[in-house]
Amino acid sequence: MSLPELPPNSSRTEMRKALIRLRMEMHRQEIRHESAQLLQPLQRVRGMTQNLQDGFGIKHAPLWGVAAVTLIGFLTGKGAKNGGGLDSLTRLVRLGTTLGPLIKLVLQGSSRKH
Repeated sequence: MSLPELPPNSSRTEMRKALIRLRMEMHRQEIRHESAQLLQPLQRVRGMTQNLQDGFGIKHAPLWGVAAVTLIGFLTGKGAKNGGGLDSLTRLVRLGTTLGPLIKLVLQGSSRKH
């Protein structure tokens, strides 16, 4: 922060204006510093997820995450209490429709490699 140039015989109002400019600049720098400190954890997490995706070579990591959560929910989820056969069929249909786009994406990726 550079000090403003004041002539040696500056008036009282000019000195007040300069003081206000200095205070405003100080507040701007404080806000920048505080916001950088607040955003630091978010930037660390973003960097970690990017490094994780690059390290494993996972191309569509969010889709794989959704698929894993869906599969875990399907396997560990509790069905209706009456335990009818229709419930298991409904769960299979839901799983298929949820994972359908992911399966399609994987199949397209494997067909491009060959």
